[in-house]
Amino acid sequence: MNLRDLQYVVAVAELQHFGRAAERCHVSQPTLSMQIRKVEDYLSVELFERSGRRVLVTPAGEQIVERARVLLRDYEELRLTAKRLKDPSAGQYKLGAFPTLAPYLLPRIVPVIHESFPSLRLLLVEDKTEQLLLKLRRGQLDLALLALPVPGDDLECCPLFDEAFLLATSAAHPLATRSSVSVDSLGEYPLLLLDEGHCLRDQALEFCKLNALEESGDFRATSLPTLMQMVSTDLGITLVPEMATRDAPRGLHFIPFDPPAPHRSIGLVWRRGAGQPAFFTAIADLIRATRNSA
Repeated sequence: MNLRDLQYVVAVAELQHFGRAAERCHVSQPTLSMQIRKVEDYLSVELFERSGRRVLVTPAGEQIVERARVLLRDYEELRLTAKRLKDPSAGQYKLGAFPTLAPYLLPRIVPVIHESFPSLRLLLVEDKTEQLLLKLRRGQLDLALLALPVPGDDLECCPLFDEAFLLATSAAHPLATRSSVSVDSLGEYPLLLLDEGHCLRDQALEFCKLNALEESGDFRATSLPTLMQMVSTDLGITLVPEMATRDAPRGLHFIPFDPPAPHRSIGLVWRRGAGQPAFFTAIADLIRATRNSA
């Protein structure tokens, strides 16, 4: 059994299909199936239930697959660490960010990072926070821009900046002419939020909980641009991060909150003990400086 066999096992577990797993691993399906069977014989454990076209991971297989992921991640980190020891800034890194941050921050910071580290290759990944954390822990990401705090003591977090939330209303809304708003003035208006899985939704719900506000049950948006479009048609109000207001649709008004204003804290996160912490801290310093100079 070798690392290639472990890659086959993980691919079948994730795709639940031998054919697609073979395509991912660039081998024929008979070759992959034969190697999987050899692994099962070697371990004396059935890893997969083969039922028609669908492949399910057995309970014992779940434990083997998770250990295989760890071994593959550790091998990849070993290989990358050796390469990066020569010159950390000349390597390839995968940077993740969640959807209500990525389109507003990444276009501003990536050119600055490339200017400072011209040999650095950044691969960008946009995904929901839960998936970013999972990929980070599995070694599928090196760095992630996340809202703090993040759970677990296996991650290093470098705080970058706080970003205020503004109240978004349509131009025709009764609150649109105000220079600032208090939380008490929002209770009678429907509050629109993003769908499940978005950290912006969780942050807004925490704000609602603290201030006895209720979410509108009529609509949930799948993206922040969609949410702002719905607000612009006067279907309700919502909370919008300050950076997102720059590319907002016409017909929206953004009003600051009276102190203490709601906000989110953004940080750069990586696995504890992985990679080059001094280099990652240098990238965090660049992001922080870029944000502060805007």
